[in-house]
Amino acid sequence: MDHTAKLWDTATGRCQQTFRGHVDSVNHVTFQPFSNNICTASGDKTVSLWDSRSGLCIQTFYGHLNSVTCAAFSLRGDTIASSDADGVVKIWDVRMVAEREEIITGDYPVNQCHIDRSGSNIACACDDGFVRVYSASDGSLLRELEYEDAVQCVKFDTEGKHLIAAGSDGSVRMWA
Repeated sequence: MDHTAKLWDTATGRCQQTFRGHVDSVNHVTFQPFSNNICTASGDKTVSLWDSRSGLCIQTFYGHLNSVTCAAFSLRGDTIASSDADGVVKIWDVRMVAEREEIITGDYPVNQCHIDRSGSNIACACDDGFVRVYSASDGSLLRELEYEDAVQCVKFDTEGKHLIAAGSDGSVRMWA
C-alpha cells in the first residue's frame, strides 16, 4: 500500500489527484457535502480533510488511539463522525477543528458509522454483532439492534426512516 487516496475521472479512467500525507493505510474516503473537500480515515489514527483541486491537506483531526475505520459527514458538512478499531466513535466540529463528543461503543471495532439526515443520530456497525444508534448531541445510546455476526456497514436512508446494515454472515437487514 502507498498510504494515499486517489481521485479518479470516471469518464477517462485517469487519476486526477493523489492525496499524500498519511503514514499508514487509508481505510475510508468520503466527500464533504456542498464542497470540493475529501475526508480520509487512516490506519495512522487520523482523519484528514483535503482540497480535491489542489491535493493539499486542509486539516487533520488527532485523537484516536487506534486505526480509524470510517469517517462520515453530517448533511450540512459541519460535523464528522469517525470510528476506530478500539470501538470508539469521535464527533468532530469541522469549523472549530475540535472534538465535540467521544462515544465508547464497547471493546470491539466499529467498522462503519453513518450520520442521519437530521444530524442528530449516529449509527455504528460493530464487530461484536450489534448495530448501535447514538445521539450525536450527547453520545447516549438510543437503540441497539442485534445481528448474528460482525456488522460491516450501516446506512440511514435519505429520509431517515430506515436503517440498513450488512453483516459478515452475508445478510442484509433493514429496520424502521
